[in-house]
Amino acid sequence: MDKIAVIGTTSWGITLGLLMAAKGNKVCVWARTQKEANRLTKKGLDPARFPEVTVPQNLTFSSKMPEVLAEAAAVILAVPSPTMRQNVSAVAPFVTKSMVVVSVSKGLETGSNKRMSEVIAEEIGERFAGNVCTLSGPNLAREIQQHLPAAAVVAAENMDTARKAQRLLTGPRFCVFTNTDITGVELGGALKNIIALGAGIADGLNYGDNAKSAFITRGLTEITALGMTLGANPLTFSGLAGLGDVVATCASPLSRNHYVGTELAKGRKLAEILDAMDEVAEGVTTVLAAHDLAQQHGLEMPITEKLYKVLYEDYDPRQAAEDLMGGNVKHELAGRRWRLFSLFRHRRRTTAPKPPAA
Repeated sequence: MDKIAVIGTTSWGITLGLLMAAKGNKVCVWARTQKEANRLTKKGLDPARFPEVTVPQNLTFSSKMPEVLAEAAAVILAVPSPTMRQNVSAVAPFVTKSMVVVSVSKGLETGSNKRMSEVIAEEIGERFAGNVCTLSGPNLAREIQQHLPAAAVVAAENMDTARKAQRLLTGPRFCVFTNTDITGVELGGALKNIIALGAGIADGLNYGDNAKSAFITRGLTEITALGMTLGANPLTFSGLAGLGDVVATCASPLSRNHYVGTELAKGRKLAEILDAMDEVAEGVTTVLAAHDLAQQHGLEMPITEKLYKVLYEDYDPRQAAEDLMGGNVKHELAGRRWRLFSLFRHRRRTTAPKPPAA
């Protein structure tokens, strides 16, 4: 069997490590400090994050990067987007040509607005850029720890890389599909957290399922428009990394981003909510990046705009929700510089029946 390196002791990183170990692989998880590695080795996993989960013998912890990455067939980068670049910089000297590099972070880099695969490729160098892929989909870690079935998609520009990662990651109850639209898969995974924040606000305000469904649908259309502008295939947003992840993240109490939205609706301040959380809610910084990208490209993104005001300008969540539900109505595929409506009209032209021959 293969050796798999996991960078980061996040819930999702360790959950993937457990999945890989269950297949018989040797898994080594990198911890930030030797103290953390020793604690995990001796005491096991935090029962609050991993209830009734026992660490198998073929999953180990280490703070020594050379030890973690030695002879690994794949390295899974399971760190939050704000720390991805510095972590990849530490990993880069040990990457080999045969190693698959898998990003499982669902965020964008603040400042540059770059996707994680772009950040990783810059840090590991052009020689290994073709080894980079991303895993995304409706994957709530707690459910997968409980051996409940789930599906995901792994995307890479190089289909051989995607298939190699698919072989490594697929398990009896974890079905992994492939895709070559890495732009769309990464953007779907990151931008859906914006929708989850808003869905949490809708639930916190007890707006009901009709309003929440409308909000989710409009949000999906909005992020698809941004994805197309950045070069993604719009169909990707109907797949596991788009609609699939939206459904899971907007509906489940296990979602960190949905939780943040719900708490904002209760009147709590963002800093207070984040300080009390054990792990990162990626949507908070993704709103910053998406808001910036919308302004750069002249895109109309009303949901992102309102959430930006709620998160960073102390705008009232209730007022933001009322603004969105009572906003301007027009064709549902129309928006400033969206391209979605032009695509729809082009489709109508190309599928119109031809007149009979004279």
